[in-house]
Amino acid sequence: MKILVIHGPNLNLLGEREPAVYGKTTLGDINSGMEALAKELKVSLEFFQSNHEGEIVEKIGSARKTFDAIIMNPAAYTHTSVAIRDAVAACGLDTIEVHLSNIYGREEFRHKSLIAPVCKGQISGFGAESYMLALRACLTLGKK
Repeated sequence: MKILVIHGPNLNLLGEREPAVYGKTTLGDINSGMEALAKELKVSLEFFQSNHEGEIVEKIGSARKTFDAIIMNPAAYTHTSVAIRDAVAACGLDTIEVHLSNIYGREEFRHKSLIAPVCKGQISGFGAESYMLALRACLTLGKK
């Protein structure tokens, strides 16, 4: 199984940006942890981070040719991007939306995800472990 992991805007600043909300774990730490788990689970991962909506849309659009599933933290685009939502719906791959923080315990504008309705599921509020849970979920979905 080959999984695409997409990190959205500002996630490149993890470890420095609002540590009270997002913790001190860096994006590199998250990717390293996922790589270790993927090796154990015999899964292949590719990581992609972008602060640009169009780049994310293009990556999702080309994913169906190469990947079996997507794990994505759309970050702020969760609440604003119809384009990313449409790309997920069109690509046909099982997609899991991930968030480090509990978006439903934060500001009201973060409570609405435009992406979640076209995903197989959403995992939020478990910090970096949210990504590990999503990786395990992809394997479960792949066994259907």
